[in-house]
Amino acid sequence: MTRRTLLALLPLLLLGALLAVIVRSGPADAVRGANVPPVERLAFQRVALEPGGLVIGLLNDGPDPVTIAQVQVDEAFWTFTADRGVALRHLGQTTLRIPYPWVEGEAHTVRVLTSTGAAFERVIPVAVETPIPNAHFVGVFTLIGLYVGVIPVAIGLLWFPFLTRLSARAMDFLLALTVGLLVFLLVDGAQEGLEAAGLLPESFQGVVLFALAALGAYLLLEGVGAWLKGRGRSADEGYRGWVLAVLIAVGIGLHNFGEGLAIGSAFALGEAALGTLLIVGFTLHNTTEGLAIVAPLVRARRHVSIGDLARLGLIGGGPTIAGAWLGGFVYSPVWSVVFLAVGVGAIAQVVGQIVRQMTREGAAAGMLASAPVLSGLFAGFAVMYVTGMLVG
Repeated sequence: MTRRTLLALLPLLLLGALLAVIVRSGPADAVRGANVPPVERLAFQRVALEPGGLVIGLLNDGPDPVTIAQVQVDEAFWTFTADRGVALRHLGQTTLRIPYPWVEGEAHTVRVLTSTGAAFERVIPVAVETPIPNAHFVGVFTLIGLYVGVIPVAIGLLWFPFLTRLSARAMDFLLALTVGLLVFLLVDGAQEGLEAAGLLPESFQGVVLFALAALGAYLLLEGVGAWLKGRGRSADEGYRGWVLAVLIAVGIGLHNFGEGLAIGSAFALGEAALGTLLIVGFTLHNTTEGLAIVAPLVRARRHVSIGDLARLGLIGGGPTIAGAWLGGFVYSPVWSVVFLAVGVGAIAQVVGQIVRQMTREGAAAGMLASAPVLSGLFAGFAVMYVTGMLVG
């Protein structure tokens, strides 16, 4: 072992020794005293409804051990079984199975009581049997993903032939419109992600997890974009437009994956009624995303085939289906936060790419603060805001 290795390991060894002393001496227990009640925090990870019973996933989010003593459903005590026992250490998990005759369409309240008398409650607003992976529900979630993701994005792409006939000022407006659309998605995704992060158990540090995932996605796409542009064709304006369109499609696709995840999980938990008005709202809202994808191609005057548009459409809209499947069948609040954050980071990277391009061109032409650009920014945000009102 070299001297350099020893110098690197010395702080780690000293840290390990310090931690051992802390664990053995228990200074926190000495300060709190023996009669202070433990800090208990139980988090509901999953609530599933099966024929004739409830399945409740619990996580001990507190620093002290927790023992589950009783379970109430709608103010009545019920028997239960726990697959990993009722005594949970920090971050310990267990699944409770409660043979309760729940009623479809009605609200139910589940309350878990610990050995110290602390109570933790979860409300099921609308009782609906939790989907299981079978042909019927796979088809339902696929259809939902097609309606709210794939088809609207594909329809938006069909504006490409019309957009190629626009003047230079109209193209300035179009690119600025794209930025407005994406900024709205960025703000909307960040709001949803931070709300989901706030619902995570405190041990998972939801806001920090969201920030790290968003930053990671941003840096990854920055690297991918630089690699694509550095493949020897960076001087080709048409190629740069294609790269930017692909990056926009990826960013929108990741956002739509998080959107599909939210739709699937809400449907599975009985927290959303996917009626006709909601489907119409998502369709209108996401149609504008196709417009954002083709805008760089129009500005670069690149020839685009039907196959190119189909690939961009699948990249931008297809993830909605995968998100609906994942959210409906294997919902996880932690992964929901991660995927929403990845979508936000991806869209932020794309917005940065477009703004840098507009800044370079605007500096030369003196048009960055022109009426077409400013009105395009406002129009893009306004269109997304109005259509988003139907989504609710």
